[in-house]
Amino acid sequence: MPDGPQRPLPQLTAANEFYWTSGADDVLRIQECTSCNSLLHPPQPVCRYCHGTELGHRVVSGRGTLAGFTVNHRFALPGLKPPYVVSQVALVEDPRIRLTTNIIDSDPDDLYLGMSVEVDFEHVDDVWLPVFRPAAEQPSEPAPLPDDEIAPTDFARHVRPMVTSAKFEDKVALTGVGMSRIGRRLMVPPLSLTIEACKNAVADAGLTMADIDGIATYPGGGNVGGFGEGGVTSVEAALGIRPTWHNGGIETFGPGGSVIAAMTAVASGLVRQVLCYRTVWEATYNELVKSGRITPPGGRTASWMVPYGATSAAHTLAQNAQRHFHRYGTTRETLGWIALNQRANAALNTSAVYRDPLTMDDYMSARPITTPLGLYDCDVPCDGAVAVIVSAVDTTADLAHAPVLVEAVGTQIIERMDWDQSTLTHEPQVLGQAAHLWSRTSMTPDDVDVAELYDGFTVNCLSWIEALGFCGIGEAKDFLDGGKNISLEGQIPINTHGGQLSHGRTHGMGLLHEAIVQLRGDAGDRQVADARVGVVSSGGLTPSGVLLLRSAA
Repeated sequence: MPDGPQRPLPQLTAANEFYWTSGADDVLRIQECTSCNSLLHPPQPVCRYCHGTELGHRVVSGRGTLAGFTVNHRFALPGLKPPYVVSQVALVEDPRIRLTTNIIDSDPDDLYLGMSVEVDFEHVDDVWLPVFRPAAEQPSEPAPLPDDEIAPTDFARHVRPMVTSAKFEDKVALTGVGMSRIGRRLMVPPLSLTIEACKNAVADAGLTMADIDGIATYPGGGNVGGFGEGGVTSVEAALGIRPTWHNGGIETFGPGGSVIAAMTAVASGLVRQVLCYRTVWEATYNELVKSGRITPPGGRTASWMVPYGATSAAHTLAQNAQRHFHRYGTTRETLGWIALNQRANAALNTSAVYRDPLTMDDYMSARPITTPLGLYDCDVPCDGAVAVIVSAVDTTADLAHAPVLVEAVGTQIIERMDWDQSTLTHEPQVLGQAAHLWSRTSMTPDDVDVAELYDGFTVNCLSWIEALGFCGIGEAKDFLDGGKNISLEGQIPINTHGGQLSHGRTHGMGLLHEAIVQLRGDAGDRQVADARVGVVSSGGLTPSGVLLLRSAA
């Protein structure tokens, strides 16, 4: 047993104990469907391939292929001092099975995609953690990357057709926007920021609180570590709205999910004016944790990734970026042009957290976070709230602004949900949702004037650029053309307010706010000329969604 602090350990359950204790006799076991002989991971109560429920465990060889890795420099955990390698290993028996793990006994500079690796076990308490080391004998050529279950170019074939030609989108409009103060470590109660944004949005629409008959939020109530204000309950208690309908929950694609839920409630005739809001206070939360004024939850983890130090979405997306580099010739500079574009736009936005100039030298020389991602590939933790009003389209004639109409939404889940089992080269949960969007409209990417694309990390934004068809799959490096094509004067202006990389991590709601402002023509110095159609996405790795909007003016 290792001396000193222990790394986070997994919770042992009836479903997973076989895996986490398999190393007791020095073999690796994976769940198997005994009906179709498919291997399954993580373990499930049913086979995803044949839906059989006769399940067992198979002893596998413990050999695999290094299908992705990232050298973590930023995040530290007890028992895991940076730098350490987080990796994904595809099993030789079935490359669809990819284990998040650590690579041991190797210099990170000697690792490469396609390397042959073999299992070992780290015994801690009652757990045997499968880890991997480079195999003693390597093939003459690296093994190819595993195949995606669905090729990135083939998602449109898997989109379900529209159920009816009548679209709920035609019955709704976006009529008001509001934003609170945005900043680092504001040390302001999150509910105060929420109320500030909500009051601004209601006033912006020319409504009163008495007009609001619905409220919707994400992620709702509960302990979400700096990512919420308390949900529906706290806002209703503060404002006394008495909604006819309300919605709040974490299992949707961020604020885009709560807004689309509001649209369906309005389109059904249940409500007329819905106040949608999203609050973050991550910067203040982290400061309070450091000072001991907040104690984050502890204990063993249900995650299959945290025991290996994969505590951030960055650890998964860094590997997807690495594979995009490997397969398509993308470079760090490609991602850098996205970061530089967002900073240039933020310089024109007084509410942005970071407005100072950023050069490619600054970007390339910044401290690494988890390779190949560096400091400026990551969005900016901040405090702030954003609110949007969803209205019935027949109520908009007397409101304060010309409405922004909803042309189409894209929400279909097509890929695997588990981060490390999903699409290899793009952010999971963008390709399917983007294909779904275009199936609900006669418009095409050529009709879009401005795009506000989720950029929790630069690779998220790159993934949306390709998924939405602004360029072909794997063509972002050439398409960006040194950032020219995504600038305010470019072919498709992207993240015109500075994005989450420079404006601040508002988890998608700030992107929707900016899209509405642009389509109204109210963006001031950063206004895109003649912006009539905009696309806005939200969500990162979790199920995401995308909206196509158009101006009614």
